[in-house]
Amino acid sequence: MTQRFIPPHGAYKKLLSYQKAEIVYDATLYFCGRFLGKRDRTSDQMIQAARSGKQNIIEGSMASGTSKETEIKLTNIARASLEELLGDYRDFLRARGFTEWTKDHPYARRLRELNRIRAATYEAFRKGIENPDPAVCANVIIGLIRVASYLLGRQIQQLEKAFVKRGGIREHMTRARRAERDGHEPRPV
Repeated sequence: MTQRFIPPHGAYKKLLSYQKAEIVYDATLYFCGRFLGKRDRTSDQMIQAARSGKQNIIEGSMASGTSKETEIKLTNIARASLEELLGDYRDFLRARGFTEWTKDHPYARRLRELNRIRAATYEAFRKGIENPDPAVCANVIIGLIRVASYLLGRQIQQLEKAFVKRGGIREHMTRARRAERDGHEPRPV
């Protein structure tokens, strides 16, 4: 009996990194529409960086069944895109004379509480994201980006460990082929 050698993959919606990246994307659309001009090149770049952060998580997750290397690379690209976006928000604050919240700022502490809510959506952060003060809005999104980037860093570490432990598609294919040829069940992936 032929065994499957492609592991389950594509459950990106369950990833906390994806959930945060999706909120960051939606928040960036709001922020750019409200505080930057439609013809502002920075707005376009910020939206594309936010989109890239989210979309590369999806693409990496979907590719993971047949290429762990691709999954790791795309997850890292997602993180790099969000770090680029973080720089844009920091530039926004600096150029307008606003400050980035320290970790002890009362709003930063509240944001950490909200980020602990499992499967929190945009709604949990709406009050901060859609705040009329652009400094509050930018700082909330900065906090979300930092969480998403942290989660992606941990995700990359886990992907590395899983690859070292279980190997990639070529090893899985070889085990399945040998098991089929030898007439026994292959080891689980």
